[in-house]
Amino acid sequence: MSAHGTDLYPLRLSVTARPLVFGGHAIARRLGKKGIPDWSIAETWECSDVTGAVSVVTGGPLAGRSLRQVVADHPEALMGAGWSGRCFPVLTKFIDAAGALPVHLHADDETARRLEGQPNGKTEAWHILDAAPGATALCGVKDGVTADRLRAALEAQDFDAVLRRLPVRAGDTVYVPGGTLHSFGPDTLVYEIEQTSDIQQHAMRWNMEDGSPVGDAEFGSHLDLLMQQVDLGAGPDATPGLRIAVGDGAERVFLCAGPYFALERLRAGTPEPLRHTFATAQVLSNVGAPVRVRTGAWSEELGRAETLLLPAACGEVEITGPADVLFGYLPDLDRDVRGPLLGAGCPLPLIDSLGASADARAAGTRED
Repeated sequence: MSAHGTDLYPLRLSVTARPLVFGGHAIARRLGKKGIPDWSIAETWECSDVTGAVSVVTGGPLAGRSLRQVVADHPEALMGAGWSGRCFPVLTKFIDAAGALPVHLHADDETARRLEGQPNGKTEAWHILDAAPGATALCGVKDGVTADRLRAALEAQDFDAVLRRLPVRAGDTVYVPGGTLHSFGPDTLVYEIEQTSDIQQHAMRWNMEDGSPVGDAEFGSHLDLLMQQVDLGAGPDATPGLRIAVGDGAERVFLCAGPYFALERLRAGTPEPLRHTFATAQVLSNVGAPVRVRTGAWSEELGRAETLLLPAACGEVEITGPADVLFGYLPDLDRDVRGPLLGAGCPLPLIDSLGASADARAAGTRED
């Protein structure tokens, strides 16, 4: 029993839908998500503890309680033994890039504290759910581009002159450390996992909320801050993830994993249940047909593009097949990622290429 007399259970959370200018209708029409407005939607924030957009529990004894309050009241039952923190550390979203996102970056931790007065920055990863043939993403600065050349190209809005353009397709994942200039779209549907933050600097002459123009003075101020935060050495690539067979017709794919978050995709092609054990909170998002989710005595259906937050205290979950689901979480890298993958015969450098090595390189660059 937790400190406030309520055993934690799988939490359904309120969703924030954002109608930004690059959005469309794919989250509702392609993924099948219900309960969102019937107009152009760019993002749905599935599990958020970002100030101003904090998710609220929508069912059970904790209904009406904010995610931040649940963290404060039940830190170890939610996050695992020994955990403490002021907010839930992981943010997840569905993103419909019907149009191209603005070119932008998010500060890393050190820069966010030094320049923005924020407790942390925002490293993120994109898992591509669907993409048109030939879809691409801008991600990182080309080799040899100097700060002066980058600024001149951003002023001219000549992004391809200085930024790396990557082909992306369904199933790819791109791990994007803080400080990396990036954009993706058009015609790209993404599940995004990231640090809990909405910190960002844009390189566009228009506002993503409504498309209105950004004046010269404001644009110059944005570029001043962006140039103080950009990592000229960042060069992420798209990866297919690392697969482990977990039964007949079932697989567990480690899509990305670093110190801030990990993301896995579990698929089962038969009615045989998927079973997943865990020691830290899991953000479970369904990217397939409706499934039945069981943990302990709790059992409910999880519909298309719906999300559950599974507290650490649950410990295990069973999902009826066929199933196609995502698990996002704050990992103990040795226990949750390296252990299972090393046991399956994956070499450590390949495992760390899912994200840990990218963050180590970024930290080294900042320390030099």
